[in-house]
Amino acid sequence: MGALTAASPVRLLLADVDGTLVTAEKALTERAVAAVRKLGAAGVLFAITSGRPPRGMAMLIEPLDLELPLAAFNGGLLVDRHLAVLEQHEIRKRSVLPVVELLASHKLDVWLYRGADWYVREVGAPHVDREARTVAFAPTVVESYAELTDGVAKLVGVSDDPRAIAAATAAARARFGDHLSIASSQPYYLDVTHPQANKGAVLLDLSARYAIPPQEIATIGDMPNDMLMFAKSGLSIAMGNAGSEVRQAASFVTTSNAEEGFANAVERFILPRAPSSPSRRG
Repeated sequence: MGALTAASPVRLLLADVDGTLVTAEKALTERAVAAVRKLGAAGVLFAITSGRPPRGMAMLIEPLDLELPLAAFNGGLLVDRHLAVLEQHEIRKRSVLPVVELLASHKLDVWLYRGADWYVREVGAPHVDREARTVAFAPTVVESYAELTDGVAKLVGVSDDPRAIAAATAAARARFGDHLSIASSQPYYLDVTHPQANKGAVLLDLSARYAIPPQEIATIGDMPNDMLMFAKSGLSIAMGNAGSEVRQAASFVTTSNAEEGFANAVERFILPRAPSSPSRRG
């Protein structure tokens, strides 16, 4: 961890959700909720971005009193607090089935997200139950994705074999990397989205919407796909549970999500740089 130095104020914090804002049990702690309230009181806007679908983020809106757009599917779908669509970036229709086939060729189960719906081909496949608990709704089971290539926001390859995820990532980037965003959102998930559906693009969108320069935006996350927003922000914070590559890409490292890492980061790294911080008012 580096020492805080005089720098631009932080006027907006953009946070990842799973592995960052919530615990491993997908719960918001009292300290995390209090930290978000402290941000508001200090004049810092707060936004979240996640690989989750919009409905899978809805349970966070009320306890955190979220006002800014929610960036679901890593930015593939931007919705307001009522889940009305503000902006949508879809995978082009002709790419959907080739991506599905490539991921399946590496022995990954493939999930498809389209509009408000989540589709799987096997309800008993790994992580389906866990994901259903996380997002608080069940998937629709289909035999084939052939009739679902319209309006696809995200495809996910799922495997508990890290070598399979790594091989699929390399192959997908080699074949589709010129027109799709391909990044891991969990050790066992490989997310494929529109190229504008990445967390770096989310940051730039919020920067434009609220007229806040990127150097006055802070970011916090734990996975490789969070590094895209780290690179665009003035201050970046990696969770203690993040991998070494993610920690090295960040300005600071906080404690893990099992040790109130989000709340600790807000108190240690964000609030001292808030526009209304006593230290900034001098």
